[in-house]
Amino acid sequence: MSIDRPEIRSFQPPVRTLMGPGPSDVPPRVLSALARPTVGHLDPAFVGMMDELKTLLRYAFQTRNELTFPVSGPGSLGMETCFVNLVSPGDKVIVCVNGVFGGRMAENVRRLGGVAVVVEDPWGAPVDPAKVEEAFAANPDAALLAFVHAETSTGALSDAAALAAIARRHGALTIMDCVTSLGGVPVLLDEWGIDAAYSGSQKCLSCTPGLSPVSFSEAAVARIKGRQGACPSWFQDLGLVLGYWSGAKRTYHHTAPVNPLYGLHESLVILAEEGLEAAWARHRDNHLRLRAGLEALGMRFVVSEEARLPQLNSVWVPEGVDEAAARTRLLQEFGLEIGAGLGALAGKVWRIGLMGHSSRPANVALCLSALETVIKG
Repeated sequence: MSIDRPEIRSFQPPVRTLMGPGPSDVPPRVLSALARPTVGHLDPAFVGMMDELKTLLRYAFQTRNELTFPVSGPGSLGMETCFVNLVSPGDKVIVCVNGVFGGRMAENVRRLGGVAVVVEDPWGAPVDPAKVEEAFAANPDAALLAFVHAETSTGALSDAAALAAIARRHGALTIMDCVTSLGGVPVLLDEWGIDAAYSGSQKCLSCTPGLSPVSFSEAAVARIKGRQGACPSWFQDLGLVLGYWSGAKRTYHHTAPVNPLYGLHESLVILAEEGLEAAWARHRDNHLRLRAGLEALGMRFVVSEEARLPQLNSVWVPEGVDEAAARTRLLQEFGLEIGAGLGALAGKVWRIGLMGHSSRPANVALCLSALETVIKG
C-alpha cells in the first residue's frame, strides 16, 4: 500500500511570537536541550537528572515537599492526578469557580463520585474568601478546598494564602491550580500551607507543552496512603508512580518522556539562574509596559488592577472590531499569536500573555505596534 499523500515532507513550523495564554516562547537553550541524545528512562544518568529536576521544582514551588515531580502529561493530567488521589466517592469538596478551570475542578470531583460544593464568583473577579468561609460553615464535613490561583480564562489572581488558611481552620486540605502562576508571580506552597498543587511546563516555565509539575504535602501523602479502595486511575496512582520517581532503586512504571524532561530541567535551571524574585519582577515590569500601551490605545482590562495577573492580560475587544479577524491578521501579518476568550468571555476579550521567555520588552513593543495597526486599520 502506498501513502495517499506522497508530497508530505518533514514539517517546518513557522516562526511565531507566542503571546497568548500558552504555550509561551521557548528559549534556544531549552530547544537545544530537547535535541540531546535520548537515553533509557532507567539509565543511571537519567535517574540522576530526575533527582535534580525534583530539587529544581521544589525551588520553583518554594516547598520542601518530598513528593514533588513532573507528571508525564499536560496540566490537565496534573489536575486529575491531584483529584484521583485525594478524592474518594462521597467526599465533600468545596470548589471555587471564577472561570473555566475552576469549573473543570468541580467536574473532576463529580466524576470521582464526590460532592462538589461550588462557590461562584464573577468571571474576572478573584475568589471571595468570605464566600469560602460561609461554605465551610454550611459544610463542616468538607474534606478539601480546591481553587485556581491564577485563572487562565480571565487573568484573575486569587489570594491563595487567605484561602488555604480558611481550609486549615476547618480541618480541610487544599488543592491549588497554579498552571499560569508558577514562575510568574509568587507561589509559596510551604508558607501558604498548600497541600496539593499542579502546574504546566509551557507557561511561565517556558518549556514545551506536555509536562505537569505537581507537589504534595505530608498531610496529602498521609491522606493518599489512608484512602479506602484503590485509586481509580492506574496511570496516576501515586502509590505506583512513587516507585519510579523515588528511592535508590527505581522500578518501571511507564516510559517517561525523556527529551521533554531534558527541556524542563533546562528551563528550571534558567529560572534558578535568574532567581524567582527577579523573574517575578520581570513579569511585573513588562506588564506595566504593556498596560501603558494598551490604555493609550483606549483598551480596557477585564480584571481590576489589584487582582490582575501580570503574565496574562485580558482586555475587552474594542467596539466595532472583529476579534477573530483581528487575531488572524496578527498571526498572518506579524507572526504574533494572542488568545481568544473562553466560555462566557468567548468573542468578547483577547488574552495577551507575557509568560516566561515571552515576557520581554521587545515582545511588548511588537504586540502594541501590531495591535495598533490592526485596530486602526
